[in-house]
Amino acid sequence: MSSSLAIPAAIPDSTRETQLFVRQHGIQKPPHQEQATDAKADGRYDSTHSAYFSIAPAWFSAGHAERISGFGGILLPQSMAVLKKPNLVSMTTINDDGSRYILHPADVSGKWNVARRWVGVLLIAIYIFLPWIPINGNPAVFLDVENRMFHLFGLTLVPQDLWVMFFAVSGLGFALFFGTSLLGRVWCGWTCPYTVFLDHVYRRIERWIDGDAPARRALTNAPWTVGKIFKRVLKHSLYGIVAAGIAHVFLSYFVSLDRLYGFMQNGPLEHATAFGIVLFLTLVLWFCFGYFREQFCIIMCPYGRLQSALTDDDTVNVGYDYNRGEPRGAKGKAEGDCIDCRRCVQVCPTGIDIRNGLQLECIGCTACIDACDDIMTKVDRPKGLIRYDSFNGFAGNKRRFLRPRIFAYTALALLGIGVLTLVASQKARPFNATISRNGGAGFYSDAESVRNIYKIRVFNKRNQTATITIRLGKGTPAGYELSGSEQTFSIPPLSEISRTCVVVAPIKSYTGISDITLDVHADPGDVTLEKTTRFLGPNPQSIH
Repeated sequence: MSSSLAIPAAIPDSTRETQLFVRQHGIQKPPHQEQATDAKADGRYDSTHSAYFSIAPAWFSAGHAERISGFGGILLPQSMAVLKKPNLVSMTTINDDGSRYILHPADVSGKWNVARRWVGVLLIAIYIFLPWIPINGNPAVFLDVENRMFHLFGLTLVPQDLWVMFFAVSGLGFALFFGTSLLGRVWCGWTCPYTVFLDHVYRRIERWIDGDAPARRALTNAPWTVGKIFKRVLKHSLYGIVAAGIAHVFLSYFVSLDRLYGFMQNGPLEHATAFGIVLFLTLVLWFCFGYFREQFCIIMCPYGRLQSALTDDDTVNVGYDYNRGEPRGAKGKAEGDCIDCRRCVQVCPTGIDIRNGLQLECIGCTACIDACDDIMTKVDRPKGLIRYDSFNGFAGNKRRFLRPRIFAYTALALLGIGVLTLVASQKARPFNATISRNGGAGFYSDAESVRNIYKIRVFNKRNQTATITIRLGKGTPAGYELSGSEQTFSIPPLSEISRTCVVVAPIKSYTGISDITLDVHADPGDVTLEKTTRFLGPNPQSIH
């Protein structure tokens, strides 16, 4: 029995005392049999919620109600016995005494739920399979921190290239701002990894083991029995297994799959760092998805607090049509379309009442849309009482999708992504080359020539052997030569080689200190890097 109703241990079993208790606790008078049938027909009663309480309810399902022992045989539906009424003053998930109020959102079906589930399955598949997809000999995404190489969809970056990530982060950030300004918290409800795993994996496990919302509430309030212990152990064991799987996949983004498999074959102490990371992530994920749940979105995630700065009256959000729904009430007794069944509250994963307006806790998951559409269908009223629309749309005003902030966020997003693409194509090459002056004297000269010695360091970022050719470029003064003509050598995959190059300026061609260009050409790929350096020497008048 829920502790939300303070019920005396023994109350006289009398009609007068029963009626008094009913009035004090806001319990409706028992309906007649035909009224109960009408209630089911018009949507005021369903398997997970009923506004009716009865002293002798033959039509109540024993699976959805609890009997108050010694009190006139009153049956209280479990959902009504524990459901709090959301408000705009305090969070539903926190009780008045500061304790946690556990939510048990009901399951819902509908077109939006199906669409979200397909998107969730796709995103989970991408997360799992990206480390398995080879591109240019490396996984599609492989952040090889140990060797300081980062492979992203065929592009290999070294620490010297990471400055280009500034443009990637800024472009994606403004793209998120654009999406928020246009469609509200579509990221939170549809694509956030936390929501995806919680809704499409962990809640599926919970409903499979513990049942629907009323069954879960009943199990929570039930005493500890062998059956309850078995379900709890089974559920949290599966939670732990899934958390460990997510943690291992995450680690595979930083070590190769072959090495990860080898780690798993050996003892934990042989790879203590990797094991510690996986263990830590497993415990954090198990805690978040098994217990903390919606509290992360409400308390810790800063994104919900940013939406007030990113949205306006034309932003499309999940909302309630107040003009159409109010005044709410039972069918035939109120003018509004809302029959106050509270189905939208029951399915909300953060415990809000969408009818109170847009709130920080709303993640835009569309569960209330499907729930309300289902009820509207049952009571033969148009769908869309809760829907995607803007504040102006709900108010009956003109909708504007294209507005200044949309253009601004679009321009900034395209600027960041565009610069990233340009820089990546021109600067992030499959190999790097650096030129430095060799140790010792800056130059050497004799009666025939002036010589400069350079050290060229070439790094092959590809997973295949590269052939490197070094030659003088177009910016070099006429007559200068590279000792030994062109220098050609091979570099193994993901390796670095240094070569010494001597540039010779014949006395008759030497005109003083100048800039020269060395071309470093790589195959396969036919990529050439032009490196400009300084050629030093004596005063030309002293040697001519």
